[in-house]
Amino acid sequence: MTVLVTGSRGAVARRLTALLREHGVAVRAASRQPEGPDTVPCDLTDPTTFAAALKGVTSVFLYAEPSCAGAFAEEAAAAGVEHVVLLSSSAVLAPDAADNPMARSHLDAETALEPAPFRTTFLRPGAFAANALAWSWSLRAGRPVSLPYPNSHSDPIHEADVARAAFAVLTDPALGGRPYVLTGPESLTFAEQIAVLSRVMGRDVPVREVGREEWKKEVADYMPPGFADCLLDWWRAHDGTPVELTRCVEQLTGRPARSFATWARDHAADFTG
Repeated sequence: MTVLVTGSRGAVARRLTALLREHGVAVRAASRQPEGPDTVPCDLTDPTTFAAALKGVTSVFLYAEPSCAGAFAEEAAAAGVEHVVLLSSSAVLAPDAADNPMARSHLDAETALEPAPFRTTFLRPGAFAANALAWSWSLRAGRPVSLPYPNSHSDPIHEADVARAAFAVLTDPALGGRPYVLTGPESLTFAEQIAVLSRVMGRDVPVREVGREEWKKEVADYMPPGFADCLLDWWRAHDGTPVELTRCVEQLTGRPARSFATWARDHAADFTG
């Protein structure tokens, strides 16, 4: 078996590649911007890069890039790929997924793969614990973290657990061919996540509650208004409401999902360096 891991510079892909190699599975790491001789070019927005990357590949770990997902599926089928594991999102399960820019890209990628002749497995994580890195600049600068909905809940999952889940479905044929909603082990508010980071850092982290428009202005340089509105709507919908959790990580890997505190300790340098 040879596994093509796309987006190999990403946090999940890096960990997945390491797991596969540790267990003796042949891996072809692929990236739009290859780093070193062990990485091949594969730009998920450029179909001319697909055929060479897929040659001789049995299984694929695929990031959700919808623009050319249909073309990728065709090339994968032509190359004899047997299984594609798509890193999707639980946002596709929302009633408004087709109209929501946060969910639409993942939904379109899933839809493009559904008619393919190979098996498809959709991994649908909720909130990545790494979303907290958006606060790292404020924490390093000693400034308050701006939160429009400090009591909004999420289900932060460690990227290592997503990688372990991907490893499981790629290497055990009995697990593939179906969707899995992946969550962390806790439903935590943003304020609770900040409190965890405070304990890990050994100092208080101030929080400043702000309105929607003020927050949108703060993130305007790197977040389009439409996406910001959808994110704010999502947070408002979960304000004071715990998120439903699953045990899929444990069921797939045999080990419980890591806590947000574990993730925070693993990434402490990102907040203090």
